[in-house]
Amino acid sequence: VQLQASGGGLVQAGDSLGLSCAASGRTSSSYAVGWFRQAPGKERKFVAVISRSGGTTYFADSVKGRFTISRDDAKNTVLLQMNSLKPEDTAVYYCAVAAKTTIPVVPERYDYWGKGTQVTVSS
Repeated sequence: VQLQASGGGLVQAGDSLGLSCAASGRTSSSYAVGWFRQAPGKERKFVAVISRSGGTTYFADSVKGRFTISRDDAKNTVLLQMNSLKPEDTAVYYCAVAAKTTIPVVPERYDYWGKGTQVTVSS
């Protein structure tokens, strides 16, 4: 499975941004899909995940109520919609897929990772 995250950019606090994770190879419907982020000098942290069926989602407390996650299996794509962005959301965002865990929230549960996309939120 190859993953490609896109949609990052430079925005102002309060703006919205949508990130896309496109999968190729084995279809994304076989996996739970998660998003993580990593700020400079910090460890990679969980942001959001959507189950294989799309029926279950889970978010980090820091983004709950501001971010949503959805999947379009016909397009092999998962979208992370980020609203009311804050400067502390600035990070490189990564998408990943997990085959064996329904709602994985730790990096070790994920099987494949894409290259990240930079999100910068200015104050």
